Amino acid sequence: MLWIKSLHIIFVITWMAAIFYLPRLFVYHAMSEDQISKDRFKIMERKLYRGIMTPSMILALIFGAWLIYLVPGYLQMGWLHAKLTFVLGLVVYHFWCGKILNDFKDDNNVKNHVWFRWFNEIPVIALFVIVIMVVVKPF
Repeated sequence: MLWIKSLHIIFVITWMAAIFYLPRLFVYHAMSEDQISKDRFKIMERKLYRGIMTPSMILALIFGAWLIYLVPGYLQMGWLHAKLTFVLGLVVYHFWCGKILNDFKDDNNVKNHVWFRWFNEIPVIALFVIVIMVVVKPF
């Protein structure tokens, strides 16, 4: 079980690193004015989303589900329900990032860099709550 927990944590960390970085790329992409920069950001965003962010999310979810399978009693605990609610929110955020990525790819982005700066804060709140739920287990 410790191997599974370790792999879960590793993939959560890589997923969160990517989920923090991709919206930051969106900030810079929204600020860019020359085509060379825009094309470069499109490549960086695609590689991050498809090569790191999505595989990390999938593996974090698989190993997390495996932990619940091994310890089904967790499902009776309120902290896990709260954690899973925020994890679901991060999954929705992940796919929202994918939609934004496609908007940039198709040159259809209408949001400015300030909007993306605020958008970038959403996963910080989710991570804060998730870590508190897992470590403190307040209910």
